[in-house]
Order: sequence, then structure tokens, then C-alpha cells
Amino acid sequence: MESKNLRRETRRQNNFFDKLRNIKYDYWLIAILILAAFLYAWNIWEAGEANNFYTAAIVSMTKSFKNFWYASFDPAGFITVDKPPVALWFMTISAKIFGVHGWSVVLPSILFGIGSVYLIYNLVSKRFGKIPARIAALIMTLTPIVVADSRTNNMDATLVFFLLLSVWFVQKAVLKQQQRFLWIGFALVGFSFNIKMLQAFMILPALYLYYWLSAQVNWKKKIMHLSIATVFLAVFTLIWPLSVDMTNSSNRPYEGGSETNSALELAFGYNGTQRLLGQTTGTGGAFPGMGNKSSKNSKSMTPPSGSKKSNSKKSNNAPMPPSGTKKSSSKGNPPAKPSSKKGNAPSIPSGNKKQGTMTGGGGGAFNIGTAGPFRLLQKELGPQISWLMLLAVFGVISSYAYFRNSKMKKWYALTPQRKELWLWLGWLVPVGGFFSVASFFHPYYTIMLAPAMAALAGIGIYTMIKQWREKSLWSMLLPISILATSILQAWYLNDYYPTLSWILLIAGIIISIPLFVLPWIAIKLKNKRVWPITALIIVMLAPTWWSLTPTLAGSSDGIPSAGPSLLSSVGGGGGMGNSQVDTTLLKYLQKHQGNAEYLFATDDSSTAAPYIIKTGEAVMAMGGFNGTDKAITLKQFKKLVKEGKVKYYYSGGKTGGSNNQIVNWIKKHAKKVTLSSSNTQTNNSSSVTVASKTKSNGQMPSGSTNPPSKPSSSSNTGNAPSGNAPSGGPNGNSQKPTGKKKLTKKQLKKMKKSMKKSMKNGQPGQGGPGQSGTLYDLSSIYK
Repeated sequence: MESKNLRRETRRQNNFFDKLRNIKYDYWLIAILILAAFLYAWNIWEAGEANNFYTAAIVSMTKSFKNFWYASFDPAGFITVDKPPVALWFMTISAKIFGVHGWSVVLPSILFGIGSVYLIYNLVSKRFGKIPARIAALIMTLTPIVVADSRTNNMDATLVFFLLLSVWFVQKAVLKQQQRFLWIGFALVGFSFNIKMLQAFMILPALYLYYWLSAQVNWKKKIMHLSIATVFLAVFTLIWPLSVDMTNSSNRPYEGGSETNSALELAFGYNGTQRLLGQTTGTGGAFPGMGNKSSKNSKSMTPPSGSKKSNSKKSNNAPMPPSGTKKSSSKGNPPAKPSSKKGNAPSIPSGNKKQGTMTGGGGGAFNIGTAGPFRLLQKELGPQISWLMLLAVFGVISSYAYFRNSKMKKWYALTPQRKELWLWLGWLVPVGGFFSVASFFHPYYTIMLAPAMAALAGIGIYTMIKQWREKSLWSMLLPISILATSILQAWYLNDYYPTLSWILLIAGIIISIPLFVLPWIAIKLKNKRVWPITALIIVMLAPTWWSLTPTLAGSSDGIPSAGPSLLSSVGGGGGMGNSQVDTTLLKYLQKHQGNAEYLFATDDSSTAAPYIIKTGEAVMAMGGFNGTDKAITLKQFKKLVKEGKVKYYYSGGKTGGSNNQIVNWIKKHAKKVTLSSSNTQTNNSSSVTVASKTKSNGQMPSGSTNPPSKPSSSSNTGNAPSGNAPSGGPNGNSQKPTGKKKLTKKQLKKMKKSMKKSMKNGQPGQGGPGQSGTLYDLSSIYK
């Protein structure tokens, strides 16, 4: 008996190794995956804190399973981040294995990004062959926003991977005719809902349509199969948010970003309808349709953490661009070319020499162009996603015509390949439609378009070349698409490289001429591959360069973007805020914290995050991500103070939040603390000026843009000093060294090292929320 089992086991092992030996590797695919790994991972050790909002949550989630399950922002479990926890679970596991570093929290996104490239190849190759699959995988790899997103600890790269995995299972259900794969596919969409909520449901029309068209069963069974799949979708969608909402609010963190402390309300409100109709919560004000007239409420808008304060005299609460962007409306400062500072959330290059409309007050982070059918091609979004979008559009026409069966009676009849095209069209059209009309989203969300665009462009390029070489009636689609794409790319390129844009345009025209002419004058085109291959190389040059910029810059930004502006950045890795810890403040708090549960309380997460990352201790962000969440009442806060759980409050300069009642109570009753680098003192009087001084290597105090001045007066305490933008020039505009038009690589490298060194020492870097403010001692209130 034992000998029989041994022989069986030996046969199984032999069969396994035989299969391994017989695997036919696609070396082109391997090369593409290596390229993806390079683009997504190289220089990632420069990540700094990455998006410190999520990095702080990852630190907290490593502390306990409760924090892990709910995605708590702080170690004490006071409030959560404004997204579900699934993507952060992978990052937390990575951090648990390797420790909390910029690169370790980004590692899952890198791996999921590479996995998405492979899935695109696999999905396309099954019906269309290896050549279209390779082209599609290459386009996915070289889409600029895919590179930028895969280098951050945001959720988008993770979301795209699991959505592609769900499509893979649904396709397998069709090819294998086995229902269980359909159920797994829809369950994965529900799983993906818990990565970024309703954004995952964008591909549902594609899945329903594809299975309906492709399944080899009658319509009654199709309805039954899809109904069961929808049950799986619902179960895996609701399992986490219902577990949150059914838990007593006193036994879990407040659900950050929601108005009613509900995960379902967060999903369908802040992360749902408000994205389409305009944001009204979680951001400090309403964001009307981007690119349209701003509403009155927009005056109180606050951008994501990491923003620079405007020096405008008109209003203290005027919309502020995210870090790395410049307002063009400030007097005395002409608009500058888009630039980004590593160490802050960069601007999405709008491509305009004149800064784009302050759509919602967010500059690059919110500059999403004007709503309409061509929004995705505008300069605000196009350089991130749409370099090859026209190839995808013309490619759909070409491939639909190419895959027509000769026995078909009607031109619109479906072949297996056409059914696959409907899968990708079902993905591209609803997602593209949403981004064309939606009122609130960040440009980096457009990664959702990348898989469908890559698949349709890859298939379309293959069929257009085939039709051209066969002198088909559709042979003109290739030169038309190449010419149109060259014109579009030259337009994008012009604001950064005017000379190169003309070269690209002329090259596109020159290569288009033989593509137009040869089908009519050449006897044979079968062997004339050089022209279409040259044309493809020309239109791939600009997006390839844009995709390289995040890698060369070593960026890992809270608001990811790609573009040449990243290469002029200085600092040690991007992040949302990425503001540095005030070591004087920290030493004082740690010395006097005593038995308090929280190191200190503050208004928002951008002030709290660096201290959580640095110390692993609890910091209370009373208003959540942007200071607008009503997570705690005055009565609850008083109780915590009375019990000694909260001993200090630090005002990081945020205004107009949801906790004004608490802040006013603190300012009325608590003592202000004066800090200096040499000594620390408290004063019993009710009004004391605040001075927080930190020495640095030839740099000005944190966040200062002007020489040191007298401490702010008592009337201004509670607000950060006006010079809260990164040093370098008025209004946060970066100034290049005198007499230098452009920094050399050596100079940039030296500046980076110097900046990173000062950041490690807790010295002022490029500023951010929480760099300067007022510390209040609450312990004396109930003495």
C-alpha cells in the first residue's frame, strides 16, 4: 500500500516538473513586467512617509486587531480614515513584516501594479493572441498615472488589480462554462467595494453585459446565474460596512468622513453621490462642478493636508491649492509654470502656462478641467491618462470591423472577439462618462480608465496594422489615428517643451504621409512593417517620458501625478502634507504627558499624522482628515480632559472646522504654553504669546518665507503664522538660486540630501499644516 502511494506521489511530481518544462514563456511579456517593476519600484526608497494620512493609519493598525479591522487613524482608536480598510490591510501586513517605512507601505501597490499589467496581458491574449496582448500590457505599463499611482500607498493600484482579477474570473466562467467562477468574480467586486467603495461598481455594467452576451446558455439561465452572482456581490459588499454600523459607536472608532458615524452613509454620501454632484462634507466646504462657476460656499473650502496657505489679503479662508501648486490670482506674483515639491502633495500638471482654473480651490489636486464630452482630453487630465486615448477610440472601430465573420448576415452580429470588445467598451464608456460629468474627484482617480484604454488600444493597433498591410477599406484608420494622436500629444507637450512639441508634430505628419499613400500605390504591403512600427515608436515617446518622471524623481505623493514638473522638485519624498515633527514641541509633550492616553489633541489629521508616525503614540484628530468631522462633542471632550486622558491641545492653524465650540472653550479656559529651543515655560496668565523656535542649518524657521519676526500677538494665537508656505519665495513660489536658470543634477542631489538630513533631525523642511501653532495645557482647567 505504501509503495503504491509512493509511486503515485512520484508520478504527480514528475507530471508537475514536466508541466514546468513544457511552459512556453513569452519573453516579451517578461521584459514588459521587468519594465513595470523598474518604473513602479525604482527610487521608492525616497518615499519618505508617502501619503502620511494613510501611513499614520498603518502605524495605528499594527497596534491592535481592532484598529486593523476598522482602519483606525490613531493608535487609541478615536477616528478612522475616510476609506474602507482592505487596501490598508495589505499595507499593514507589509509594515508588520518589514517595519513601517515609506517603501514598505508602498510595496503592495507596486506588486498590485505589476500584477495588473500581467492580468491585462492574460485577458487580452485569450481571444486576440499574444501580439495585441503585449501591446496592451506595454500601454498599461507606460500610462503615466498608472506609474504614479503604483508608487504610493493610496488605494487605486490595489483597486484596479482586484477589479481586473474579477474580470479574469468572469471571463473564465464564460470560457469554462462554470458558474462558480462567475460568483467569485462578482464576490471580488464586492471585496473591491471595501477598497474604495462605489468606485468599484463602475465596472459592473461591463460584467453584466459581457456575461449576457457571451454565456452559452439560454436567457432564463443567464438571469438565474447573474442573480446568484449579485447575491455574492451584495454579501461581500456589505459584510464590512454592516459590521461597522451594527457595532455600538462607543466600542469602535468614529467613521471618518461620514456625517452620521456610519460606514454605509460614508459609502453612498461622501464617497458616493457627492463625488458626482459636488462635495459638501469632509472637505470644509462645497465643491461645485469643477471648471464651472464657484459657489459662495467655496470660500470656506480647505484643501487636502499639505497645502500652502495663500497670502491673499481678501480672505483668510480663501481656497488654498495643494502643496506644489501656485495660485495665479495673488497680486504681485505672476503665474508660474506648474511645479511640484517633493515632500508635499504635488500639483497635477495642468499643462497650461497660465495656471488652470482653481476648480474647487484645489489647483492641481482639484484641477479637473471643464465638465463635458472632451474633458478627458483637456490639458488638466490628458497628460495623466489620455496620451493614447485616440488610438483606443479608433482601435474600437478598426477591431470591430476586423473581427467580422464572413458568414455573418448582419454587420453588427457578434463573434467571440466582438463580445470581448464589448467587455472593455462596457468598462471604458461608463467610467469615462463619470469622469466627464463628475463634480469632485482627483486627477489620479483616472487610473480607472487605464485597463480598458490599454486593452482597446492594444487590440486596435494590431487590427489597424493588419488592415493597412492587407489594403483593406479600413486601412486609413491607422494613419488617421497616428496623425490625430501626434497632434494631441504635441499640444500636451507644448507647455513644457515647445521645440520638442513641434518636432513631434512634424514627425507625426511625415510618418503619416506614407501610411496614407502606400496602400494606394504599393503592390504589396505584407513586408512593409517599418512604417507602422516607426509610427508607433513616435507616439509612444512622450507618454514614456511622462511615465519615467515619477521614477526619476523618486516620488511617492499623496496626490500622485506624472510630468516634468516632478524633476524640478526638491525634498525627501512626497506625501500628503508630509509635514515634519517639531522636536521641541514633541520633547515637551513626552516629558509632561504623564498618564494621559493622548499625546495631544489637534484639529485635523495633517497635524496629527507626523507625530503618530514618529512616536507610535495616540494623537487625537478631533475633526478627522480635514478638521470637518463632528467626531466628538464638547461634553465628551470635557470628560476626557477631566479624566486626564487629554492633557494638551495643539492648534495647528486650521480654521473653520467642525470643532469651534471645543476650541473656543479651550482658548477661554486653558493655559498657553511658550516653547523655545533652550527652555520651556508655562504662564499662569490667560494671555501669553507663543514662540516655537527651532534651529536649522542655515534655514529659516519652519514654514517661514520671510526672515524671523516677532512672535505672533495674542490676538492671532491659535492660527499658524502667515508664512506657512514652503520657503523659497512669496506665496510659496519656488525661487531658483540667483544667477541660475536651471539646477544641475548634482545641485538637486545635494539639496535633496541636505533636505532629508534636516527632516530626519526634525528640523524644518518644506512646511505644512501643524508646523507652527499654539500649545494649550488643559490639565489646569479642573484643578
